[in-house]
Amino acid sequence: MRAKALLLLLLCVAFTAQSQDLNSIISRAKSEARSRVRSEVNKAENRIRSGNFNYDKTVTITFEKLPTTLDELKALPEASMDTPYKVVALCMAVLCNYENDREATFEMLDYLCRPNSGTEYEAFHKFISERLRDGKGYKAFAFFEGATPDNNYTPTVPYKIKVSSNSVSFNEKNRARLMVKSGGADSPGPVLLREKPSTGQWFVTQISCLTDIRLPAALDEWR
Repeated sequence: MRAKALLLLLLCVAFTAQSQDLNSIISRAKSEARSRVRSEVNKAENRIRSGNFNYDKTVTITFEKLPTTLDELKALPEASMDTPYKVVALCMAVLCNYENDREATFEMLDYLCRPNSGTEYEAFHKFISERLRDGKGYKAFAFFEGATPDNNYTPTVPYKIKVSSNSVSFNEKNRARLMVKSGGADSPGPVLLREKPSTGQWFVTQISCLTDIRLPAALDEWR
């Protein structure tokens, strides 16, 4: 009898342990499922705010004239800054003014990068200068349609630029990673943005598309 009782006790203990393990597994599964759902909801909300209902999307934005002052920038319809696509297009348009007027260019860029601290602006200005100095202002024009090395990156008028998103562009809430293609590069480059929820506006946080590209014909000694 004692042996039977001991065996019964051991079976009860084993069953209890298995039940606890099962409950633990179910609890973890529920937690992981809730986490995945929250993540997908956040991504969906971000895509809706940005006007991006599809992962893979390309928006073409046209400018009759590129802005050369902050007032001209503010007068453009894209200056509503209510989608990240508009802001990326504005950013590239502004960069085309670098060799014409650096001070006005940085004033416009600061407007597109608000709200940031003075220190961040200084670092940003330095970064842009390093990428476009020494006669490399053509890099900015290369993002517009019609600009190629053969024509020294002279875009067609009106100025058209394509801004694209992909499956990872809106993975983080209130953040975006959009792409622009240079006429002198093999692959598109990213521009990072952040949304200010209180206004629904998007602002540039990082420009990573200004890498060196193929030289324009006028500067290519091997032509």
